[in-house]
Amino acid sequence: MVKRKHTFLIMVIPAFLLFFTFHTYPTLQGIFYSFTDYKGYGIWDFVGLKNYLNVFQDSRALSAYGFTFQFAIVSTVLVNIISLLIAIGLNSNIKLRKTLRATYFLPYILSVLIVGYIFKFAFTHLLPQLGQALNIEFLSTNILGNPDMAWLGIVFVAVWQSAAFNTLLYLAGLSTIDDQVYEAANIDGAGSWAKFWKITFPLVAPFFTINMVVAMKNFLMAFDQIVALTGGGPGQVTESISLLIYRGGFQGGEFAYQSANAVIYFIVIVAISIIQLRVLERREVK
Repeated sequence: MVKRKHTFLIMVIPAFLLFFTFHTYPTLQGIFYSFTDYKGYGIWDFVGLKNYLNVFQDSRALSAYGFTFQFAIVSTVLVNIISLLIAIGLNSNIKLRKTLRATYFLPYILSVLIVGYIFKFAFTHLLPQLGQALNIEFLSTNILGNPDMAWLGIVFVAVWQSAAFNTLLYLAGLSTIDDQVYEAANIDGAGSWAKFWKITFPLVAPFFTINMVVAMKNFLMAFDQIVALTGGGPGQVTESISLLIYRGGFQGGEFAYQSANAVIYFIVIVAISIIQLRVLERREVK
């Protein structure tokens, strides 16, 4: 038993040290500096809650929060609707089912930045040329350069790439449903919509909860897609909180201020996740 314990310690301690060194310690250090006026270099002094209060008075930060919430909510809803429909289709008895499952999962294993740059080229050059050739006014201009439409391009790319992971989870949920349940429903004369609403959706509700929470958290932390597609522009209309924290903290000499912003944002994400879990888990029980 002693040898086994030593073996477990040898396996756990290096992982713990790496996690603490590169995750926990920087987090604690950031929280500490959020109460100072540290610029990322030089001397610093304690300023108390000044940085936290300034975040709520910063119009740029409030605008970034507004865009991030708008983007995250719309993307979360769309990705769950689309991935659930795809999962239902892939779970049915169709030809090349395994091949299609692998194909639909490919976008998720690609680099977010590479996908973003590819779609940026498409939005900037290919779609406008196609729109001009077909006389489609909507496609004739670069939507990423339109302050009112740029966020839709980001939503499209984010949902397209994220749907693969959500689809995989829904497929796992659908595989747990016994076919005899559907056979009994067919005998009772239930239609497709009745079977989905009364059987499929209630039985995959735990997977729906997981997908909603994970998707919302991931979209709230959106960074790579925005950097690749718009860089936060036009102007600052598509600047997310993560991008603002990065730019202000590492490029703008606002390390302490953006550390406070990061702490606030962490609390917001945790609060939203807890609320989602509470609400959706109650629905599972019902």
